[in-house]
Amino acid sequence: MNLNKLIFTENACYKAGRKITVKGIMVHSTGANNPWLKRYVGPDDGKLGKNQYNNHWNAYHPGGREVCVHAFIGKLADGSVATYQTLPWGHRGWHAGGSANDTHIGFEICEDGLSDSTYFNKVYKEAVELCAYLCKQYGLTEQNIICHSEGYKKGIASNHGDVMHWFPKHGKSMDTFRADVKALLGGSTSEPSTKPDTGAVIKAGDLVKITGTKYYGGQTIPTWVKNQNWYVQEVSGDRAVINKNESGTNAIMSPVRVPDLVPVSGSGTTTYRVHTVAKGDTLWGIAVKYLGNGTRYKEIKFLNGLTSDVIFSGQKLKIPN
Repeated sequence: MNLNKLIFTENACYKAGRKITVKGIMVHSTGANNPWLKRYVGPDDGKLGKNQYNNHWNAYHPGGREVCVHAFIGKLADGSVATYQTLPWGHRGWHAGGSANDTHIGFEICEDGLSDSTYFNKVYKEAVELCAYLCKQYGLTEQNIICHSEGYKKGIASNHGDVMHWFPKHGKSMDTFRADVKALLGGSTSEPSTKPDTGAVIKAGDLVKITGTKYYGGQTIPTWVKNQNWYVQEVSGDRAVINKNESGTNAIMSPVRVPDLVPVSGSGTTTYRVHTVAKGDTLWGIAVKYLGNGTRYKEIKFLNGLTSDVIFSGQKLKIPN
């Protein structure tokens, strides 16, 4: 996620200063063929580009309307896709036209002509990553995410069709969107890891013990499985497949979470360092600090099973030696 901040301090919504207890996220799209962030976000910060009409939403009543959202997703001047936070997340926005303003963070995806799959895939991914980030911040799950049209059906938003006039054109829906957020969060059926930080990288061929209570898909791991040592068949991100037990008498080929595995002494795992993410940290900067080259950030992503560049304060990252 390419998250930037330009708070709409001139908007009447911001000036009202009302706060909310965040209970959900509402996804909107702008309803206009203009993918450029500068149309809505301003003034130009050097990345947005200049809006010659100066009709962005950082005004008291943009276009004479009481409107304001927490963020926009769209194109920067260089054509890349980014997110701009435009209200404090816990601030009451004017986006839903209903009671969802009192409970939901709302953001807009800048529409284009609705047929460009390359642009759609980029903003869709950015939106998924933004929602995963906000879910982490506010203790939400993918089930707390709706679009404007779903909000209308629930009686908490005005009668708008976004985003269901756009997503299906590219084989997506709010159900697939929620599933993608869930995947980025690690899957709501999986328990948090109970594994101690052993300083070890799990790889295929390692002999391990399972410390978690659930398989990757959420099913309970039987006690007889937890009481044995198992060989790792393969590893992909935070998912590992265990195969045969140490004695070779059982083979189960079951997927488990990598953080729920600890190496058995002498099994030949590789050591790593641990970095606790601080406010302002980026994967690039962490790679520079520990590995001497920012381009090696992908090694950190792979080692930690990250599917995006989003990291959070307090998160512990394994750093390869």
